Amino acid sequence: MDLQHPRSVERTVRGQPTSDGAGVKLTRVLTQPLQRRLDPFLMLDAFGSDTAGDYIGGFPEHPHRGFETVTIMLAGRMRHQDSVGNVGLLEPGSVQWMTAGRGIIHSEMPEQTEGRMAGFQLWVNLAAKDKMTAPAYRDVPPAGVPQLTLDSGVTLRVIAGEAQGVTGAVTRPTTEPLVLDITLPPGTRLDTALPVGHNAFAYVFGGAVDVGGEAPTRVENQLMAILRNDPGSDGVRLAAPATLTEPARVLLVAGRPLNEPIAQHGPFVMNTTEEIYKAVADYQRGALAT
Repeated sequence: MDLQHPRSVERTVRGQPTSDGAGVKLTRVLTQPLQRRLDPFLMLDAFGSDTAGDYIGGFPEHPHRGFETVTIMLAGRMRHQDSVGNVGLLEPGSVQWMTAGRGIIHSEMPEQTEGRMAGFQLWVNLAAKDKMTAPAYRDVPPAGVPQLTLDSGVTLRVIAGEAQGVTGAVTRPTTEPLVLDITLPPGTRLDTALPVGHNAFAYVFGGAVDVGGEAPTRVENQLMAILRNDPGSDGVRLAAPATLTEPARVLLVAGRPLNEPIAQHGPFVMNTTEEIYKAVADYQRGALAT
């Protein structure tokens, strides 16, 4: 498709190096100050290392309430277990979509002691009416993620939502998230639609990408571009410079904002401070995931 009014870049953001779990090194790209601007998305972590010491501690048992987690594996293997009885293996190309709802306790631990571990974890907020829903979990194997290659050679893995007429592995109501893993060979371009009013961003994790229409913004590797909600915009244009020696890689994410209050305390995301107090109390008395 050819867009008439592609979105432009509002600003670019460089993630903050940090650690989580039992010392896993990662980059927090979507941080708490950006939650209102990128509603319904709460967090994006990018992790990637060839050094086992950066990831070997994994993410031992920890709780969540009030939102969904999306884990996208690019390399490596991790084992998921949770308080609902789910067990799953995250492997290269797989996706895990977990709805914490009223409460879940889970762990994600590496099943390797050497080699590369890389991927993303995205947090998607739940509407107030859905925050206390029953927890749910879905493992999507690599073959379960629809993939299409355009005539130009551009490849899209449609993790969630719909793109280019293809429905993704996951569709979710209310927030209507779109999550695409895009590979653009040097010199190629992708025009793809985005719903009007959805907040959207593109994270470049390989090469560089020009984002926008007549005067595009060059977004370098490991930068996130927040896309403007321009009136009348019909999508986003991504172009890989012809000078690249390897394909560009982009994670494109969009969703319908909830426009609700956000109250967060670590792994609990609710609408009010009182609901946070209750989540903490429920967890302390062993009632979070019951």
